[in-house]
Amino acid sequence: MPDAIWVDKNSEILSLREHIAAQPRIGVDTEFLRERTFFPKLCVLQLAALDQIWCIDALAEGILEPLVPALTTLQTPKIIHSARQDLEAVYLSTRRIISPVFDTQIAAGCVGMKPQIGYAELVKTLLDVTIPKGQTRTDWSKRPLTRAQLEYAADDVLYLGELFDRLSEQLQRLGRAHWAAEDCEALQSPLLYDPDPTLIWERLRGIAQLAPEPRARARSLAIWRERTARARDLPRAWILPDAALFAVAQANPGSRSALSALKVLPPNFNEGFAEGVLQALKESSMNSLDDFKPGQDARPTPEQKLIIERLSKVVDSRAAELEVSPELLAPRGELKAIAAGRRDSHALGGWRHAEIGIHLLAALD
Repeated sequence: MPDAIWVDKNSEILSLREHIAAQPRIGVDTEFLRERTFFPKLCVLQLAALDQIWCIDALAEGILEPLVPALTTLQTPKIIHSARQDLEAVYLSTRRIISPVFDTQIAAGCVGMKPQIGYAELVKTLLDVTIPKGQTRTDWSKRPLTRAQLEYAADDVLYLGELFDRLSEQLQRLGRAHWAAEDCEALQSPLLYDPDPTLIWERLRGIAQLAPEPRARARSLAIWRERTARARDLPRAWILPDAALFAVAQANPGSRSALSALKVLPPNFNEGFAEGVLQALKESSMNSLDDFKPGQDARPTPEQKLIIERLSKVVDSRAAELEVSPELLAPRGELKAIAAGRRDSHALGGWRHAEIGIHLLAALD
């Protein structure tokens, strides 16, 4: 393995930018911390091109900005494994999305491997190379990084070019290059990495199963929690865990003492948080949920359960024909939404429309 080149000075980044911009493809990975923050703290950006690897100190002020043009030029594919979190970390640091992306995990799913295959397993499967484990719990914000840390970081981009070649060949042979391209393109939306706080409640698992009034309160609490977590850069669960959020929404306490009596608040819950919760409960209203749609989390009716089972058989059969995971075509949560009347599922659009969408719609008739 080539030695990783450590870059931590702005004077070094300019020459690297020119070198990277001239490459036909670039392997990309990141190391970041997020255990104690809302936003990921980008610590290291790894780049690989041809026979060289660079580990860039993302904590150095202003060091990433000169690289943005090279990381966003449409002429050069950026190869990333399981790209979403890496794209998020870079986007929140630079306000630009790395593009275009070839996600090796997405591509692997499209050629018949399990959709959530890890990088080390994919390298072993396709290249018969074993990547040593280690440094998974390291603190990437400490400086200087050890040689072991740099080797671990370099391993994460070392094989991306070879994976790109193998997977691209398989995609072309199977006629599925457009599958991977479309799913990778979906990663380019800024809303994935900086969602509207007023819509974050839609991701709250279990909210669809609440009665209308506590559901409205849960929505208001989720919006308050999201804004508070962002403002204080703290994990959502440190502000108010989901279980506590639902308990408060159900109980609807009207005072600080009533809120404390629920015994569900986290240890760091303070007076300011309490005021925010009580205000959010006051502001909630039934009218705020007029636009509520049954989603993947809604509890299906007996009739819908029969439809879901019928659709599941269609998906399993089609997946077997294509030799891919049923999850790649249509996760069960999407089948629940379709059975409930939703028609905006991605299983019904794009490349999936021809491969599974038309079969699902026929099964509904």
